[in-house]
Amino acid sequence: MLVCPSSIDLSSRTLRCLTGRLAARRGEIGTRWRRLTANRQALLALVHLRCGDTYAQLAAGFGIGVATVYRYIREAVDVLAALAPTLAEAMDIARTKAFVILDGTLLPIDRIAADVPYYSGKHKRHGMNVQVLTDPFGRLLWASPALPGSTHDLTAARTHGIVDALTDAGLKCWADTAYQGAGGSIRVPFRGRRLKRWQRRHNSTNAKIRCLCQRSMAALKCWRPLRKLRCSTNRITAIVRAVLVLQHASA
Repeated sequence: MLVCPSSIDLSSRTLRCLTGRLAARRGEIGTRWRRLTANRQALLALVHLRCGDTYAQLAAGFGIGVATVYRYIREAVDVLAALAPTLAEAMDIARTKAFVILDGTLLPIDRIAADVPYYSGKHKRHGMNVQVLTDPFGRLLWASPALPGSTHDLTAARTHGIVDALTDAGLKCWADTAYQGAGGSIRVPFRGRRLKRWQRRHNSTNAKIRCLCQRSMAALKCWRPLRKLRCSTNRITAIVRAVLVLQHASA
């Protein structure tokens, strides 16, 4: 296999952050020697998470075995996922903001037609439902655990306790019509064709605010594996949380 130098559109601060965490992890478990240094392992994980290179490509590029690549990436993802903020921690941060934006996204997965729980009737494809909270500028604050794609956004928000957390914190939240009936402090657009003028103004304001959340969704999909996940569905939550931590580190 031919190997050529390439680049990743991430800052060196992101690499240093992950390297430090991996070095601390090695110290905790008493690692004496490995095929790659903590710095090279961090680079390996970043290449996979950002560019989506396969294990075979990474094995050839870094001069190690495919099984070793799998173990190194899994370890890096788990280390990062452990640093992701919980919903309670996100609420503490959100209290300093004027409001938050709630939205859901479907992460496509590699599944067959028989896997009904993962099929989204809205998007007409298999995937995993992930809820995100952003600040007024569209910066990611929190990402939920992944649920099967057939889960409705409102059901997912209630399952994760997002609605109750926002209400208890007294936070204003803007969301789309998928959260109609959520209640609490969640503000959604009005439905119908014959709306009053003030209702149309409300819908226009809602759309202008929510469009900022699409920026965070686009930033999330810049991490190539999230465009089409081919791993076990049990690993998707850890990958999303790891990407969230890296997104914060590279901001």
